[in-house]
Amino acid sequence: MSLFLIIIAIAVGLSALIIIHELGHFLVAKWLGLFVEEFGFGLPPRIFGKKIGETVYSLNWLPFGGFVRIFGERPEETASPEQIERSFSNQPVAKRAVIVVAGVIMNFALGWLLLSSVFAIGIPQSILVSGVQAGGIADIAGIRQGDQFIEFKTVPEFVEFLEVSKGAEVRIAVKRGGETFPVKFVPRVAVPEGEGNIGVFLDEIGLPKQNFFRSFLEGFKLSLQITKAIFAGIVQLVVGVFTDISILDRFVGPVGIVSVAIGTARAGFVQFLQLLALISLNLAVFNVFPIPALDGGRLLFLMLEKLRGKPINMHTEMVINGVSFFILLILIGAVTVKDIVALL
Repeated sequence: MSLFLIIIAIAVGLSALIIIHELGHFLVAKWLGLFVEEFGFGLPPRIFGKKIGETVYSLNWLPFGGFVRIFGERPEETASPEQIERSFSNQPVAKRAVIVVAGVIMNFALGWLLLSSVFAIGIPQSILVSGVQAGGIADIAGIRQGDQFIEFKTVPEFVEFLEVSKGAEVRIAVKRGGETFPVKFVPRVAVPEGEGNIGVFLDEIGLPKQNFFRSFLEGFKLSLQITKAIFAGIVQLVVGVFTDISILDRFVGPVGIVSVAIGTARAGFVQFLQLLALISLNLAVFNVFPIPALDGGRLLFLMLEKLRGKPINMHTEMVINGVSFFILLILIGAVTVKDIVALL
């Protein structure tokens, strides 16, 4: 696949994750009977829109993600008494909270579905070279860390192959990046205790194909494990910002994500699905955190409203969200510059 097609696939995939998130808000708002003004594909300015029922479905010029506009999310909107009754701001806290959290649930569900698909499809099993001993047979033969022995599924299988091939020249297929090429070497006849025959450290990679129900269950279990790990990682990041600013070096921005996605897409379709699942679960967890301008921030305002017995002033909420969004943009910009510098 050409680089252009890979980039298009990445753009479509990442946009789909955001559209799915917004679709969660949209579907639950519709289900609860709220007045949904617009559901947009891409970001404004608008190319065109078509009104179906009471909702405008629009296609916009900036081809990334999407948005949903529910009446009553902005201050001083004029409307009929029926629209006001069905507005977002006029709903009980519980209803609004369900609408807000729906996007997070959709991202988790999508991550679960993608991982289940990976289990159902399976990943070709092979052996990964995780390390090469300097001056060993493998090193001299040109085998490098990160190579794959694609003719073998398990390490014991490869070890047995070396055992029966001692002293004879062998030829195995090695995959490096997107290329596969043959490598020749002669396994040692006498192997000192505690050493490997050709001087490599090996790991088994890949995933055997699972049946539908098994893949669904394994996908759910793995989604929970990944979600827990992401949550712990974000907490560590937030704490680390105040104790060790260098922790941001491990934080990847949009450019870094695209760079990783290109490499993953080249590795194969299933690997690309894995990456999209991981990003979707990241979006779910990140949006839960009580950061203004994100879903977690909106949930925080709803909790405060419930405790106070009255809503936060909408203008105040918009200002706080705007400032927080600006800070997020600065952070993303700084990380993006770091990612670009790392690529140069």
